[in-house]
Amino acid sequence: MVMAAATGIGRAAAVRRFQITEHKEAGKYHMAMRRFDPRQAQRGPQIRINQRIRVPEIRVIGDDGEMLGIMQTHEALRRAQEKGLDLVEVNPKADPPVCKILDFGKYKYDEKKKAREAKRKQSVVEIKEIKLRPKTDDHDLEFKTRAAHRFLGAGHKVKFTVRFRGREITHPEKAQEQLDWIVQHCEEIANVEVRPMMEQRTMTLMMAPKPAILQKVAQARAAAEKARQKALQEGRAAPTTDDAEDEEIEKLERQLEEQDDDDDDDEAEGNA
Repeated sequence: MVMAAATGIGRAAAVRRFQITEHKEAGKYHMAMRRFDPRQAQRGPQIRINQRIRVPEIRVIGDDGEMLGIMQTHEALRRAQEKGLDLVEVNPKADPPVCKILDFGKYKYDEKKKAREAKRKQSVVEIKEIKLRPKTDDHDLEFKTRAAHRFLGAGHKVKFTVRFRGREITHPEKAQEQLDWIVQHCEEIANVEVRPMMEQRTMTLMMAPKPAILQKVAQARAAAEKARQKALQEGRAAPTTDDAEDEEIEKLERQLEEQDDDDDDDEAEGNA
């Protein structure tokens, strides 16, 4: 009787140890999944400013470009605040990190302008990805199709990715219907470059602008660049047509990302 009780206690202890180990491993896996969230990677490194700069000592550049030398971070922040400006980390890898006193709003605007200028000189065709689910409703499908139409009209390729979860994979015909509907509504300006195909738990479709659309985009860009150069030579403000178009594209991408985030949140709540 005593041996049976001891055996029972031993088994219970073993089961308990197994449960604790399993819980710890699940926790590690969960943390790893959070740590390597691809959406975080896409957002890129964040610029640290003001109180977000946590190191005690930094090398400081003044708002006029003068090198002020190494000083305590709180002292540099005080100087920036006295001028109504920000303390911005411009080289975090230096030892100590290099920070500059400047107007952060203007800094972001200038950096964005430089990126657009570099992009304007390139002729690379971008691939925009639009994500779907078999359960995507008609309203969202129409919005994403309009976004694809806008991307294609601007000369970009579009990759549609339908993601399957759980038992959704047993009904791929729903995804096929969605992609067929999208092709039908974009066929005026685009050709199917890669037909719908399964890749593990996703179905993908690639569409590319028709040659006539690409030619029209190239002509519009050339005309805009010519007008910009002429305005600069005459001392006038350069036209902002390209900037407005880029902002519209970026706004669409942000809206699509927000929808994707909402879908992921809904899925997480459903699995909780």
